[in-house]
Amino acid sequence: MDHKKRIQGEVVSATNDKTIKIQTISYKKHPLYKKRVETRSTYYAHDEENAANVGDTVTIVECRPMSKTKRFRLESIDKKALVKIKVLEEEAVKEALHEEDETTEEAK
Repeated sequence: MDHKKRIQGEVVSATNDKTIKIQTISYKKHPLYKKRVETRSTYYAHDEENAANVGDTVTIVECRPMSKTKRFRLESIDKKALVKIKVLEEEAVKEALHEEDETTEEAK
């Protein structure tokens, strides 16, 4: 039986070559206030083909240490992101600049 740890999370960064950064979200109860508190954990994983992109939901599996921070490798891409995040960011910046131009023209 395979005793390697498997973690499912969302890709937060894929800018480095053959490396992805995954973030998982879990909830814990606060000891004093008894309220549910969100905790986030980040993991670095080895992605040999650079297949994963930001926003993808992936499964990573524990392996030997690949570097100082990488202790996991990409096992599978469970769900692809619907829209590229960078495209949305660029559109938001263009829209903000357009609104800024309109407000400066009205002020004149």
